[in-house]
Amino acid sequence: MVKLDDWHAHPQGPDYPNDRKSVAPLDASESGQFRTPATQKNRGEPRQYSEIRGASRFDRSFAKERTSSGIAASIVAPGGIETDRWHVPLNPRSTYNANMSTGVRHVTDMNGDAWVSSTHRPMGFPEFVIVIASIMALYPLAMDMMLPALPNIGSAFHIVLVNRPQEVLSTFLIGFGVGQFVMGPLSDRFGRRPVLLGGMTVYFVASVLAISAPSFETLLLARALQGLGTSATRVIATSIVRDCYAGRRMASVMSLAMMVFIAVPVVAPSLGQAVMLLTQWRGIFIVLMLYGVLTLIWSALRMPETLPLSERKSLAIGDVLGAFRQTVTNRQTIGYALAAGGVQASLFGFVFSSEQMFTEIYRLGHYFPLAFAAIAIGIAVAGFLNARFVGGVGMRVISHGALVGFVAVAGIMLLAAKTQILPLALFMALAALMMFTFGLMFANFTALAMEPQGRIAGTASSLYGSITTLLGIGIGTVIGQDYDGTLLPFATGFFFCALAALGVVLVVEKGRLFKPHRISNA
Repeated sequence: MVKLDDWHAHPQGPDYPNDRKSVAPLDASESGQFRTPATQKNRGEPRQYSEIRGASRFDRSFAKERTSSGIAASIVAPGGIETDRWHVPLNPRSTYNANMSTGVRHVTDMNGDAWVSSTHRPMGFPEFVIVIASIMALYPLAMDMMLPALPNIGSAFHIVLVNRPQEVLSTFLIGFGVGQFVMGPLSDRFGRRPVLLGGMTVYFVASVLAISAPSFETLLLARALQGLGTSATRVIATSIVRDCYAGRRMASVMSLAMMVFIAVPVVAPSLGQAVMLLTQWRGIFIVLMLYGVLTLIWSALRMPETLPLSERKSLAIGDVLGAFRQTVTNRQTIGYALAAGGVQASLFGFVFSSEQMFTEIYRLGHYFPLAFAAIAIGIAVAGFLNARFVGGVGMRVISHGALVGFVAVAGIMLLAAKTQILPLALFMALAALMMFTFGLMFANFTALAMEPQGRIAGTASSLYGSITTLLGIGIGTVIGQDYDGTLLPFATGFFFCALAALGVVLVVEKGRLFKPHRISNA
């Protein structure tokens, strides 16, 4: 165990404001790439390294780096693999008090997972995770509660084409995907809180429009606006987590939030079916509106601004395009965005055609929500297990192993569909495994993609979300619209999406799965 005793007085005096993150993992790169803190990089300060004595059983060396805001410390294992990284501010008194409040007295390679950020105060850690999950849950609720209502919506508006009601889902996702291009830069300029609350307000207005929609086209317009408003919640939630945490700790927080978030699809179709037993399909939009209002009030009262004024970005076209360029030219970010889009396309293809597959092929009728819930349990279990083990096992080991399993499940399903040997029990088992492996991949793919983008977290999150969502929608819609009364279109699309995702990850990781990269000498 190592204690950093080498404190330095700030040149502006001992009362100079603390770094807002206290003792925290700073851009803790599982890939092991050593990054110069932005304060030093921008100001051209000299890099000063020294060894801090304190052997561990892995015989790691502890390097520290002096910056204008504090000391950046990293643990480097033999062979050049950086395993953890923290930032220690220059005011020791405040830092010690912050540590005492979390029970962490020393900066070590083992206590990073115990650290709680002060950035999201007054909320404690449990409330922070629940609020983030509640914000993110607006998206799956608006998607999956509509599944049982699709036949009724088609009948209400006298739609002849059997696959056209799927547009209620795909139009929502188009608004969701396009909106993310805008929400990230706006949040980087004006802060997380105003964009989040503004997006929730748009969601509320769109829900009111959907409740009173006189035509199918008006309903689709309302759904696109709902997706636009929901895109703010998705982008801002990820950016807020990135503002407060980094590295494996960020992956752990995201997994805890995703555990609640992905439990929603388990109950959402059943909730939608229950609402329709009491009223017509428009009642679903009333429930969505009420949930949106409650989440809006909670966020307005409790969620602080997590992006300081000093870190706001310009909305100048050159700056925005520069941030986009930085995002799309980063091998790790764009690679995992494409891979996440591929696996999400499989999920969207399943969701779009699930009601037809279960009710037309397997004749489940009103039991469809129960079958969907049983399958979706796999993704909830995956979220729990990922949150529990990602800190110790690592993002790459879990997500790469899940991706290999995802491809195997897709191959088995395609073979069974081609040979027409796919009874309900086998289909549900394979679909549950698909959900389980997806749950292990998605949060970790997101954390790996966002890991190098700390300085432009909002813009990077928005672009990442747009790429994954629009790619998933485009391919998923093709899979859904190809439904022909058999399982073959979905099974074929599922297999090729999984295979493409694996190929992209192999390229990103240069053919080496499960292991972080060595530090570049550049």
